[in-house]
Amino acid sequence: MRKILVLDTTLRDGEQVPGAKLNLHEKLTIAHQLRRLNVDILEAGFPSSSKGDFEAVKRIAGEFQDGPVITALARAVQSDIDAVYESIRQAQRPLIHIVLGTSNVHVEKKFNKSKEAILEMGVNAVRYAKSLLPDVQYSTEDASRSDFEYLWQTIEAVVKAGATMVNIPDTVGYAVPEEFGELISKINYRLKNVNDKVILSVHCHNDTGLATANTLIAVKYGADKIECTINGIGERAGNAALEEVAVGMKLRPEYYNAYTGITTKEIKATSKLVSNLMGLDVQVNKAVTGENAFAHSAGIHQDGLLKSRESYEIIRPEDVGVEEMELVLTARSGRHAFKAAAVQFIQENLADDEFEVLFAMFLELADAKKEIYIHDIYCLVNDYYTKKGKNQEETGRHSHLYELISSQVISNDVFPSASVKVKHGGEVLEGSAGGAGPIDALYTALKNIVNLDIGLVEYKITSVSRGKEAMGRVNLQLDYNGKIYPARAVDTDIIRASAVAFLNGVNNIILSLDLDIS
Repeated sequence: MRKILVLDTTLRDGEQVPGAKLNLHEKLTIAHQLRRLNVDILEAGFPSSSKGDFEAVKRIAGEFQDGPVITALARAVQSDIDAVYESIRQAQRPLIHIVLGTSNVHVEKKFNKSKEAILEMGVNAVRYAKSLLPDVQYSTEDASRSDFEYLWQTIEAVVKAGATMVNIPDTVGYAVPEEFGELISKINYRLKNVNDKVILSVHCHNDTGLATANTLIAVKYGADKIECTINGIGERAGNAALEEVAVGMKLRPEYYNAYTGITTKEIKATSKLVSNLMGLDVQVNKAVTGENAFAHSAGIHQDGLLKSRESYEIIRPEDVGVEEMELVLTARSGRHAFKAAAVQFIQENLADDEFEVLFAMFLELADAKKEIYIHDIYCLVNDYYTKKGKNQEETGRHSHLYELISSQVISNDVFPSASVKVKHGGEVLEGSAGGAGPIDALYTALKNIVNLDIGLVEYKITSVSRGKEAMGRVNLQLDYNGKIYPARAVDTDIIRASAVAFLNGVNNIILSLDLDIS
């Protein structure tokens, strides 16, 4: 099998997204995480674009004396190439990356030059870069819309001038997999006859949603290297998503006859870091790294998963750094999923007719609520036994879960504070606290009540509907004794949703570890 080199351009192409500008510390933080992800080449920026970008690239190159190759982008002009060289020359393995268009649109309309002039410009740029460093990549911008013979003439010329990597970009997402595969196959055949040491690379954009498909078909047809970004961010609709391409090859190595060196268990952590620092949310249904990538709500799916995870999970969550799959109980959830949740509160074996009564109660509640949480299940089972004249203490476990009764939060610049009232078994507990902000105060008050050493790893609010009565969803990750527990809640009041989500997480911890906190 061939090892496919992975160039990550999150810090260059990814940072070109409007509003995603990073400071030096943030760039270094992401760069170190990309090293943990084990990318082969890290494109650290565009040094000639600004002094800040030059300094960031230089700092990254200076710190990384082991790990990935460090590169940066230059146009085919001497000043850009000089900026790249000066910024990366301290790296243990520096690479100059030059880009110049080859399509008629770029040659005639963007540059207003002849094809011969552009070709000469590219060759001269490569020769100059080669005089500075041994490794030079040449990108034929907009290659997928270029005349093939002119594209090949350019590739052959820059290789003879000293380019060690040739990159074929689908700059505007014009390519379709079948045609792009054929293009890469033709270039690969010719290139290997000219110089079989030159690395053939692809850089695909996602304007029509085909970046991952085009990248993978390129690997199938001979590409040695791929260029990607974390979460698929980048210009316009973004680039090929590193996590999707890496997992695709990991799942089907025999088909592609290829693999990457990516440490897939670092994927989720890298995705979250980039999302948080750039302020770019990952869409919930995003492949591999989306919030719902391993969440299941349909009854048929939940039933299959509870019998065998392979039924509906082709990727194991833990393989990409996700803690575990999540079964979200809704009106669409079936009997099997409901029973798996309710059995935690039942000691005796229920007769079929009794379970059907409980399930009917669940469906009635699920029709009234968007999502069902663990405390809802406990209360439902408790109500069932109460109607039967039985004491829940005698028939079930974990009667001491937490339920929010009320909360009040005051937000100001002087002393944000929160007061909460919580039901715990048959007891009502109250608490209040101040904090750095309203949510910090709220969670401090709740932590004081539950008396567990819980850390908040992630807090995220999203809207799940529109209008002034929109529902807000709060998603949390709580840390208890080194294990991550996800929790969520939905409400029109985001403060209440925040409190309920926290208590849902606490209840999950109690149930998972069978804690006795009475």
